[in-house]
Amino acid sequence: MSSEQLIKYKVNQSITADQFIELLSKTTLGARRPIDQFEVIEAMLENANLLITAWKNGHLIGVARSVTDFAFCCYLSDLAVDESVQASGVGKTLVRMTKEALQPQCSLILLSAPQAVNYYPKIGFSQHDSAWVLTNLDELK
Repeated sequence: MSSEQLIKYKVNQSITADQFIELLSKTTLGARRPIDQFEVIEAMLENANLLITAWKNGHLIGVARSVTDFAFCCYLSDLAVDESVQASGVGKTLVRMTKEALQPQCSLILLSAPQAVNYYPKIGFSQHDSAWVLTNLDELK
């Protein structure tokens, strides 16, 4: 039996902030997420409206966390796969299941972590040159 066959995927199965923090700490994404701010992590989970998870032997090994209207656009905010199982197809399966949960014409949009910038073209994403980010209201002119 291959390792992929041992992995179970779940749609909108709730996870705890502790589980999410533990997974993020096993990925390069952990450095880019507020894993030391429990309340923020809780809010991230509570306010996402599409959550695809991957489990191996009862342990959370992957998450695709999205905010979406299901019809026009879906922002894949977090794609995190435990480094011990990366390159085994888990990330691609999480992305595929996210897209399958949407209407066919719905666009899947994400901002890549620097370490993952070469991954997304390999699985079929096209780069968009006009993404903009405003994180601080004081920067609004």
